[in-house]
Amino acid sequence: MAQKKQQDDKVTLADQLGGDLLAQLKNAKKELEQKEQAAKQAAKEQAIKEKKQREKNMSFSELLDEYGFGDTNSKK
Repeated sequence: MAQKKQQDDKVTLADQLGGDLLAQLKNAKKELEQKEQAAKQAAKEQAIKEKKQREKNMSFSELLDEYGFGDTNSKK
């Protein structure tokens, strides 16, 4: 009786689901990971685009201050 219980304990969820359903779940997981990666990439590209737009709208003196070249008179 104890030996049969050990065998039942070793049955995994993958064994219970069957090959087709397991393959579908793996495929769905892969698609979700790809969508998540695409969303991260899109967010990154959007942040870069927004930064460029903010820089485009800055004045020349603001850009100098932003990159550490502003107020050159005080550095003399």
